[in-house]
Amino acid sequence: MSGAHRASRVRRRTGQLLITPFGLGVLGCLVLAGWALWSGGVLDGPVARKVRSASVYAAPGVGLDVPAAERVIGNRRLVVLLMRPGADLREACHDVQRAASGTLVLAMSRKDDSYDTYGCSLLSGASDKYFGKAFVAETTISYGIHPFADRPLEAIKVIAVNYDRLAKAGMVPTEARTISPSLPRYLVAAAAVGSVLVGSAVLYFAARRGGRLAAARRERRDRATDSRTVLSAATAAVAQQIIDLDARYAAAVRRAVAVRAAGNPRRGGGRTRNAPKDTSGFAVRYRELAAEYSGLLDDIAAADRRGEKDFTRFTDRAEALSKRLHSLAS
Repeated sequence: MSGAHRASRVRRRTGQLLITPFGLGVLGCLVLAGWALWSGGVLDGPVARKVRSASVYAAPGVGLDVPAAERVIGNRRLVVLLMRPGADLREACHDVQRAASGTLVLAMSRKDDSYDTYGCSLLSGASDKYFGKAFVAETTISYGIHPFADRPLEAIKVIAVNYDRLAKAGMVPTEARTISPSLPRYLVAAAAVGSVLVGSAVLYFAARRGGRLAAARRERRDRATDSRTVLSAATAAVAQQIIDLDARYAAAVRRAVAVRAAGNPRRGGGRTRNAPKDTSGFAVRYRELAAEYSGLLDDIAAADRRGEKDFTRFTDRAEALSKRLHSLAS
């Protein structure tokens, strides 16, 4: 088989799989997983990954006590990026645009005995109806930090005070910043929980149905076994009755032969007028019942070959035959 033909078969089978409910479900899960990864920051850089769940980013070697700075900022809608000297602060703001959405961001880096700063408002409406307020917040948030170039934690305290002043003036929100998982993560979590619940329910009902089927199959098998056992007992009882009557049948046949011999005349070759029949009535009835028993056994064997499980009708015939044999014996 050529490589092109093999590739064509693979593409055809893949296409056939994708149009099935299973294939569509897999595609949906892949899309949801990709969305969750993208919105969760799988493509974020180190700065964006940090500020997605924190309010302060400090580049290595800048000398900032990050936990203390986090406590200073608290839950304000404020994010501070302390970058290395000479870093592109505008690019740093752009990098955290999605990760720090809904906050006022100040990117800063040390420059000689001062700070180089760049503010960017990522608050809702900052680019249209609240553009003026956003501009004031961006230019005011860094006011008064330059004397603290060698003490970045003190500069963070000044930035927090500036934010509070802006909040009192109505330039920035007073609400606390909330950090929560993205919608796709909720969907993935809900899908996982739903899968567990649905899977458990499916397994439960499938096991319950399987148990019912197994119980019904076992009941049918037990019923068939019981039916065959009862039939075996009934036929064994009939066979024993036939055996018990066999001696009487043999005696009846001998008597009939003797009577027939005694009834033959010495002359003329004919039978006397009052000579008995060939056999007694008992012998005739016995042969009929024995033949019926033999036919019953043949019918049972045929039912076995057909795979029948219910032998009730054969049991009824055997019991009726037993009653007739008992009547014959009495």
